Amino acid sequence: MKILVLGAGKMGSFFIDLLSFDHEVAVYERDPKRLRFTYNCLRFTSFEEIRNFQPELVINAVTVKYTIPAFQEVIPFLPKSCLLSDISSVKTGLKDFYDSMGFRYVSTHPMFGPTFANLSQLSEENAIIINEGDYMGRCFFKDLYSRLGLNIYEYSFEEHDRTVAYSLSIPFVSTFTFAAVMEHQDAPGTTFKRHMRIAKGVLNEDDYLLQEILFNPYTYDNVANIRRELKTLMEVIDHKDAEGMKAFLAKIRANVQRDIQEIK
Repeated sequence: MKILVLGAGKMGSFFIDLLSFDHEVAVYERDPKRLRFTYNCLRFTSFEEIRNFQPELVINAVTVKYTIPAFQEVIPFLPKSCLLSDISSVKTGLKDFYDSMGFRYVSTHPMFGPTFANLSQLSEENAIIINEGDYMGRCFFKDLYSRLGLNIYEYSFEEHDRTVAYSLSIPFVSTFTFAAVMEHQDAPGTTFKRHMRIAKGVLNEDDYLLQEILFNPYTYDNVANIRRELKTLMEVIDHKDAEGMKAFLAKIRANVQRDIQEIK
C-alpha cells in the first residue's frame, strides 16, 4: 500500500519506521530539517510530489492544532479513493470535518505518547479505534495495533472524548497543581523526583494540546471532582481528624486497588 504520513515529529517518525518495511511510505514535512532522520521512505516537501505519489492512505500525525488545516491543504492533491486517517488525541470537530469531505476515513488514538512510553515495548499501552468511518480502515489499524501488542478499545467519537477527558485531564490538572506550588529542593525525596519527572514530561507537550484537553466539554466535571476531594482532605487536615484521614486513605487505596485489578 502507498502510505503518506503528514508530519515527521515523534509520532510521525514512529509510524514511518513501523510501516516502511511492509509498505511504500512517504512523508510530507514543511520543515526540511525534520526529514534528516527519517529512514526508508520518500521525503516530500511539495504538494506536487504528493499528487504524483498517489497515496492510498494518509496518516495525519501533525500536532493537534493543525490536524484539520493539514488535511485541508493536502486533500486537493489526493486521489478521491484515498483513505484519510488521524491519530489525534482530541477529536473535537473531526467527525463533522470528515463527513463534509466525502472521503473514506478512519480515526484512531494510540494512547502511548512518546513522552513516557517505551516505544519498543507497548504491551501495557492502549489504543482507541473510533468505531465510525471505513470498515477496512478500522481493520487495517486493528491489525497494526494488534501486532504491536496494544490493548485495543473501540469507541465512538463522543465516547473517545469522554474517555480522554477522564484519563488525561485528571493527571494533567494534578500535575499542574504540583508544578504551580513546587519550590526548588536541594535534597528532594524519591516521590518528589518522580512527580518532577512527570511534570517535565507533561509540560513538554504542545500548549494547544494541553489547552484542548482542559477545554474538552467533559473535563469540567473531572476537575470539579478533584476540587471536591481536595476540600474533603483540607477539612481533615484542618481538624486533625485521624479517623477522617483513615477513612480517606481507605477510600483512595480501594480506588487504586480496583483500578489495578481491572487492568489485570
